This record gives sequence, structure tokens and C-alpha cells, in this order.
Amino acid sequence: MAMMSLFHPLAAAATDIDLAAVYVPQPALADWLVILPVVFCLLTGALLAMVRKRIGLHAPIALLALAALVVIDALLLVRVLSEGPATMVLGRWLPPFGIAFTVDLLGASFALVAALVALAAALYGARSVGPEGQRHGFYPFVLFLMAGVSGAFLTGDIFNLYVWFEVLLISSFGLLILGGSREQIDGAVKYGLLNLVGTTLFLIATGYLYAIFGTLNMADIASRASVDHANLPLGTLATLYLLAFSMKAAAFPVNFWLPASYHTPKIVVSALFGGLLTKVGVYALLRVLVMLLPANGASLNGLVAFVAISTLVVGGLGAIAQADMRRALGYMVISGIGIMLAGLAIGGEKALSAVIFYGLHSMVVMAALYFMAGMAGRLAGFDLARMGGIYAAAPGFSAMALMLFLSVAGLPPFSGFWPKAELVSAAIGTGHGWLAGAILLSGFLTTFAAGRIFILGFWRPAETALEPFAPPAGTIPALVFLVALTIGFGLWPEPLMVLARQAAEGLVDPSGYMRSVFPGAGA
Repeated sequence: MAMMSLFHPLAAAATDIDLAAVYVPQPALADWLVILPVVFCLLTGALLAMVRKRIGLHAPIALLALAALVVIDALLLVRVLSEGPATMVLGRWLPPFGIAFTVDLLGASFALVAALVALAAALYGARSVGPEGQRHGFYPFVLFLMAGVSGAFLTGDIFNLYVWFEVLLISSFGLLILGGSREQIDGAVKYGLLNLVGTTLFLIATGYLYAIFGTLNMADIASRASVDHANLPLGTLATLYLLAFSMKAAAFPVNFWLPASYHTPKIVVSALFGGLLTKVGVYALLRVLVMLLPANGASLNGLVAFVAISTLVVGGLGAIAQADMRRALGYMVISGIGIMLAGLAIGGEKALSAVIFYGLHSMVVMAALYFMAGMAGRLAGFDLARMGGIYAAAPGFSAMALMLFLSVAGLPPFSGFWPKAELVSAAIGTGHGWLAGAILLSGFLTTFAAGRIFILGFWRPAETALEPFAPPAGTIPALVFLVALTIGFGLWPEPLMVLARQAAEGLVDPSGYMRSVFPGAGA
């Protein structure tokens, strides 16, 4: 404040501006939790880049950092549960002048589960990536990726959502080409091209939004759109965001980049991508179409429903048609996106809470499936025509694989069952029987695809004896950790269901979010 009064007394006097009215007091220590996940990941990633020649330090530092990130995100979630949404404004300028980080239950829960998945991936990659991959920046890229993912979940500014998308995309490019094989470069080109188009559309839509509202603060936009939505040209804006984020989420018909690229990098990288990146696209859709532009988002429900059904069918049939297990998992990721889009099309707190539950489940299960595929491929290859004998060689590992297949198919008693059941109930209750039928059809197709993989790759006897099952150190604990989560979510779903319901309520009625950003404003 002293510096402000030193450099700006004449300007303040000339314009009669009360600087105290736009300058926030010193934030409480607890408020720093809101931005700490992003800052912590950026600083740790920079530290790892600085000691890039001391490869032996990378895994321990990254594991400690990601364990600390889990603790930070857990504390943040506890704070939001007890006190409501929290806001931290950079530069101490009041919103909408200052850039705000605002966290509610949706952002905090997604950030925590993403950190758990990243911790498991760091543990899995400690031995499976190898010294060469670590020398080329595996762990710094993972930390920078988590900075982008955390920033996307915690930001309260729509342009900064674009910025954090860019941070995670740049990091994902580095992870995608780790190893430099011809197949990886080919996958990276396809991945980069479509994401560049999506990013461009996102930037165009954000420029259009700023031209309409004159602000980029999400709470400010939600407040203004709720008053003036009938008099503003918001239909085109909502459609642009739908297209941009659908590309990020790999929804039909802009989904073909995912199965063309996700099978090419190291399996731990595929696990991070399949578990986290598409969920950031779904999160952005929820934030923009439900909270910021609810009336215009609702007007697109018919289009979203068509996209959802198409995505479900393409994902299920694509998974069945694949001869490579990694490609089949890519289509299962796409099918899961269709499930979440179906919930977005249904609308209402019940369907949206199921979407949030499914998103958290999918982060865990898809990452675990890729971990499982990496270990199975190391033992018997990825080609289903040549695989076999894994159950005889590793029955315990095969049992975990079966649990994951049942969970991704949405069968009880695993975590995928509950959100699908909630979505079907919500669809029938709101007269969307055809969407309920599509969700059930998707479950059948995914069950068929998963059963095919298990029978051909695990249950069928091997043509030649397999080597003893000896996965790299750290891979089994990482897989067991994620399998335990999906079993826990399935056997004890009530806490997650309550959390998802409260997060959905905060999306539909963002008054608490707005009061966090503008404490002096009414509901």
C-alpha cells in the first residue's frame, strides 16, 4: 500500500478514486491454500529441471512433491466443505480487476483425485520409465502437467482457464514424444493438430465473451448472464465453447485424435492422459454451460444428447473392434466421455451429481487400466491375437484386471455402477428414456469389449510358456492403490455421492461461488 501511495497519489487525487475500494486486505494464511497446488507444482517442476543431470534425485523429489500435493488438495477440500467456496486474488486487486483463483467443491474434488492419480503414476514410472526417459524430463513434465491440471480446476478466470489448458498441453506434448520413436512423433502430430484447433476455438470464444461482458471473471460473468441472457447474443458463444471443449474431451465427431495418439507414448503417460486430460475438458463444459451460461447451455441439450449418444456408440464399438489392447482402452475413454455428456444433456442436480461421480471414478479406473495394460503387455504383448496365459502366470494380477474391467463396464460392486445407475434413474425420471437406453447399451458394449480382452488376453492359454511375472518395482503398489480406490468407491459410495451432490448444487446455484468472489454482494 505504501508503494501505491508513493507512485499514484496524484493520479488518485485527479480521478477521485479510492484505491482502498479496489484493493483487498492482506489475505489470511489459509487463503494461500487456493493457489498453493499450482505454485507448488511449478516450483517443484522447475527444481527438477535445474537438477536434470542428477537423475537419481528426480523420482524421490517428485514422489514427495506429489504426496505433498495430495495433502494440500485434501486440506483445500476440507476447507471448502467446512467454509464454502474460497477465493484468492492475485495482486490483491478486487475482482474483476484482479485475477481470481476460486475453488468450490467441484474444483477441489477433481483436483484431489487428479493428484492421487498423478502420485500413482509417479510411483509407477519410477522404474518403468527408466533412466533415459527420466533424463529427457519425465518428472518435470509430470509436475508441470499437474500445475496445468490444478490451475484449470482452481481458476476463477475464464482466460486463465485457457492459459492452464496451454500449460498442460505443452507438458503433454513433452510427455507424448518421450522416447522419440516414429510412432510417438506420428501420434504427437495428430494430437497436437486437433488440440491446436480446439485451443484456437477456445481463444476465439473467450475474445467474443469479453466483447460481450467486458470481464473474464467467472463469478462476474455468471452474475451478468443470469440478468441479461435474453438480450445478449450468447447462443453462438455457448456453441463455440461446446465445440472447443468437446475437442478437448474427445467427444464425437472430433474424437479420432485420441485413439490415434494415446497408445503411442509410454504406458504411464497414456495412464495420465486417459485419466486426467479428457476430464479437464468435461470440467470446462460443466463450468461454462451449467454455471456461466445456464440458459444457453440448456438450449443446447438436444445437440449435447446427440453428441453423447454418438460418442457412447463410437466408443463402445471401437473398443470391440480393436486388436491392440491399448487402442481398445482409448475407445473406453471415449465411451466414458459419452456417459458424462449424457448427464450434461439430462441436466438437473441428480444427473450432474452422477456426472461428477463418474468423472472422479473414471480418473482412477482409466489410469489403473492403462497401468494394468502396461504390465500385461510386458508379459504377453498388446496384440490380442497373440496374447494369452496371463491368468495362469499371474492369477492375483489377473483378478485385479477383472475388477477394473467390471468397474469400467459399470457393474456392481465397483465404482462405475453407482453413477451409471443414477444417470439411468435421472434420465427415466425426466423423460429421457432414449438416453437411458443409450447408457445401458454403452454398458453392454463396454462389458463385451472388456470381456473380450480378458478372455483373449488373460483367460485363454498361451501358445508358448510366458516368462515369470516380474513387473518393475513400484508398478504393483501403484496398481493396487488405484484398484483399492475403485473398490472403496464401490463398496462405500455414500461419501462420494454426497460430495458429488453438493458439488452439483454449487454448479446449479452458484450464489456461494459468487459471494466468495464478491463478499459484499447479495445472493
